[in-house]
Amino acid sequence: MKKKVRNPLAQPTQGEVQLAIQALNDGYPEQAEVAARQLAKKYPAALMPQNLLGVALERQQRFAEAAKSYRRVLEIDPSIAEIHFNLGVVIDQQGKPDEAIRHYRKAVRLKPGLAVAHVNLGLALQNTGKQTEAVDSFRQALAREPRFAEAHAGIGTVLQQQGAYDDAIGHYRQALELSPDAKIWFSLGTAQRNHGLLDDAAESFRQALDLDPRHAEALSNLGDVLWHQGKVDEAATHFRQALQIAPDNRLANYNLGVFLYDNERLEEAIPHFQASRMNDWRERALYCLYKSERFDEFRAGLGEALQHNSRSPLLATLSSHHALNFGVEDPCRFCPAPLDFVYHGAIPELADPDNPLLQELLQDIRHREIAERGQSRLHHGTQSAGNLLRRPEASFQQLATLLERTIREYYAKHADADCEFIRQFPEQIEFGSSWYVKMRQGGYLDSHIHEDGWISGSVYLAIPERSASPEEGCIELSMHGDRYPQKHDDFPTKLIPLQVGDVCFFPSSVFHRTIPFEADQERICIAFDVKPAPLS
Repeated sequence: MKKKVRNPLAQPTQGEVQLAIQALNDGYPEQAEVAARQLAKKYPAALMPQNLLGVALERQQRFAEAAKSYRRVLEIDPSIAEIHFNLGVVIDQQGKPDEAIRHYRKAVRLKPGLAVAHVNLGLALQNTGKQTEAVDSFRQALAREPRFAEAHAGIGTVLQQQGAYDDAIGHYRQALELSPDAKIWFSLGTAQRNHGLLDDAAESFRQALDLDPRHAEALSNLGDVLWHQGKVDEAATHFRQALQIAPDNRLANYNLGVFLYDNERLEEAIPHFQASRMNDWRERALYCLYKSERFDEFRAGLGEALQHNSRSPLLATLSSHHALNFGVEDPCRFCPAPLDFVYHGAIPELADPDNPLLQELLQDIRHREIAERGQSRLHHGTQSAGNLLRRPEASFQQLATLLERTIREYYAKHADADCEFIRQFPEQIEFGSSWYVKMRQGGYLDSHIHEDGWISGSVYLAIPERSASPEEGCIELSMHGDRYPQKHDDFPTKLIPLQVGDVCFFPSSVFHRTIPFEADQERICIAFDVKPAPLS
């Protein structure tokens, strides 16, 4: 009797694949995997078993194995757009966005109407810094499926990263009309917070929590908004609730760390920064160690932190203060003599009494609906929320242009300086943050630095009379401040007398404070930070 030869091109029947499909539909990917493996062994040239196996493995988050199955399908037939898409998804999950992009591009070439592939391509492009291409992909998705909420949300995310908050908020709201999703409410809240719309942001985070009460990052960010509204106890409660839900959540740990850091609860902040391992956690943990006078631990961590990030103004401040304090060499080369890089000049258009810009700025500051935020270092005054120089009012836009011109002239003067501050000077002068500070009688700002800046400064729109002392209302720049541990009094200091129309800026590693004034008049300035693009 002749042995029956299996047909290598045989395909499984619908009944044979139904067991695996039903297991997937019922939420049992392990059972689907067993059935798919049996079919793949029986029908080695068939597409369906390998595809079902890939889906079953993907749902178990076994992404590398799933990728192998999808690649076997493409070996059989490389023209299936959906399989290129599936392969892109699992490769993306393995942290290989460039490879994922290639498969998403292949999917949309093979099937231009596959809107979900356009969206995933946009997300991957966004994650690799290709913002313009990302928006194009999201718009391609909307051209094919206008009610694709994720495409609107993707455009919103890119616009938010570019600082176009009004447009970003508009796209998030369009997405929410199509799909009231907790993640989109969360994204809307972050855009509103960054735009200074603190009440709106709080409401959006609460909407996210209504849909997902265990959304730890929404809880944490709601705490951040409440903190900046001056609701300190309520903020602390939300921070801790976030960590009760997700003790290892990096953002929740970081936000609580910053809250404790800003409220001088330094010993408590250290473990939260260490748990977060995000943003400038090393520098902030070192700050807490140094101010707590845990100097041996500080010195042990300083070298590693400098190797990791030589561009941090906070790290430069800590390193230079330690060197001056203890009479040792400063290993940080960010800006070894930052007071030599202080600029004090004037914006001619603001100093000219016939130019209307000054009055337009004051009018907009006093009468526009601009949200304010709490600031623990500011006494007898108020500070705006959001990014003032990115607002649409013509006065703020004109001032941004004038400041950009001044900063470029400053760079040209120092272009040959041998320090990281100048070598990595921002190619594009963009105001990463900007805000007004209004002080009334007795007002002052405690000594501090801008940890998130590179160049920090202020332009002055109203200066009170100096009645008791010529130092009243001046800005003091120093190599010592913020109640750092002090072994002696020999720290360089520079006092800057100010007039209306003046602008002063300096490396963000420099301590600065405002001298209190006694006149019953307002002191108004617009402060700003400029920062280079992050290293790729």
